[in-house]
Amino acid sequence: MPKRVIFTADALKEPFGQAMYERISSLDLPLEIAKNNRITGLRGADERETYRIAKNTLAVVNAPPSAFRLQPIPPSADWQMNLAEGCPAHCQYCYLAGSLSGPPVVRAYANLPKMLASTATYEGTYPPNRTWQKQSDGPDTSPRPTTFEVSCYTDVLGIEHLTGSLAECIRYYGTRSMAELRFVTKYDQVDSLLDLPHNGHTRARVSLNADTVARRLEGGTASVEARLQAIRKLALPKELGGGGYPIGLVIAPIMAIPNWREHYTSLLDRISEILDFGPVDMNVEFISHRFTPGSKDVLLQWYPNTSLDLDETTRAEKRNKFGGTKYVYRPEEMKEMKAFFYAEWTKRFPNAPILYWT
Repeated sequence: MPKRVIFTADALKEPFGQAMYERISSLDLPLEIAKNNRITGLRGADERETYRIAKNTLAVVNAPPSAFRLQPIPPSADWQMNLAEGCPAHCQYCYLAGSLSGPPVVRAYANLPKMLASTATYEGTYPPNRTWQKQSDGPDTSPRPTTFEVSCYTDVLGIEHLTGSLAECIRYYGTRSMAELRFVTKYDQVDSLLDLPHNGHTRARVSLNADTVARRLEGGTASVEARLQAIRKLALPKELGGGGYPIGLVIAPIMAIPNWREHYTSLLDRISEILDFGPVDMNVEFISHRFTPGSKDVLLQWYPNTSLDLDETTRAEKRNKFGGTKYVYRPEEMKEMKAFFYAEWTKRFPNAPILYWT
């Protein structure tokens, strides 16, 4: 629950903004209206105080025109469509550190329905490195559904009780025959999603990690066990009281902690126990821990006492096409971890595809 909620005047002109205002008003949270459409009062005396102020603030604004020009986001999905920016969690390895400008306030978009409608023009379009999928019911190659990821810059479930934005997306994509929604979360309050008419067009995913990593580094989130119970609810068929969603697991960020095989074996065993009710439409994504020089600087200002391993001397440098540097595990470690996860996953879930390792 934020300690401060700010609506811009323009956001309140949107019907969905009005719906958010009513929703938040019912929670008795302190509300402000920024008549000049500027969000102020987020800066503290230092980065730590700025972080604390911003993380306790929800701003409801209109998405700028640039948000309607979607960016490709492989390998997670075809296109990135943000319903908000800024995350309520306190993960000490946060991938958003340094990637969003200004204080890490959560900005939810009041003009979301307009953004959703504009995604129709992207249906049937794919980034250059994506291919069309051959349909199983005939020899012809037909366009596959276009996938839209809404979790790049926020945890959508972490703010759903305040915004209703995720439900809005699920209902919308439930009406689209050639588009699919993808979201991922570290939270567990999924009951409001179970009866939505998703029509199989939303893949609900949870981010999981070894319990020792989650307890130490993922502040302000649901426990791993709570997330597992949530994904079970989402995956259970409707006739068994669940949501009947296609699901996904994101094991991330995978860390070469002491005894990592034992810790991650325990996680995979528990996943297998939770999903014991029959065939599940499921896939998995494996993401190893990495960081950039910029994100390290920001994270150490936010979490000066972190136990997160940010030692560049134990990592390999990897450069992107824009000349940026990130630090990843060394090739021999990556190869060892990848072989472990592929073998252990396939042994337990032979019918659940591995989408990628990165």
